[in-house]
Amino acid sequence: MHLDRTLSLIPTSEHMHRTSERRRTPRAVMALALAAIAGATVLTMPALAGAQSKSTASKSAATGAKTAAKPAKTSAAAKQQLPDGKQVYATTCAACHQATGEGVAGVFPPLVGSEWVTGDEGKLARIILHGVTGPIEVAGETFNGMMPPWGGTLKDADIAAVITYVRSAWGNKAAPVTAAKVASVRAANSSRTTPWTAAELAAIK
Repeated sequence: MHLDRTLSLIPTSEHMHRTSERRRTPRAVMALALAAIAGATVLTMPALAGAQSKSTASKSAATGAKTAAKPAKTSAAAKQQLPDGKQVYATTCAACHQATGEGVAGVFPPLVGSEWVTGDEGKLARIILHGVTGPIEVAGETFNGMMPPWGGTLKDADIAAVITYVRSAWGNKAAPVTAAKVASVRAANSSRTTPWTAAELAAIK
């Protein structure tokens, strides 16, 4: 009896095998879990890469669209450029003031060296928009006639173009005028229906 009890306490090979299996089981579970995590990571990485690729493609497409829009802006800016002031002058002004800007002595005042041309652009815009009548002194000579209004015929851009031309032609040296400036003068005097006189223009500050 004593010997059998002693022998029963000695672990058998089957008992040792079972104990070893119990120890290996947590390790196997851990290994499977790590393998599953690794597999999920491998599967997730392509998806993330795909999402990043789509995002990059979207940004590239947006950049391309902006780049493509630039020519449109350039085209719009080109359309806003003033007409040919020299051409406007040739068709509306040269008959009286001559192609040389010298005018006709005693009849049509010269534009060359004229203080009305190189002076206040607002006053010159008023003359072209509404005309001028009565005596007016130009370059030391007095003229007494009438210039017809062109505001109903010429657009703001045309008037700005011809003003800019005569202010820089034939040796004149004065700053260009914008269509916006002409538009503001036109709006400020929209109720005027008669030509200006030299006295009225001189009184404008």
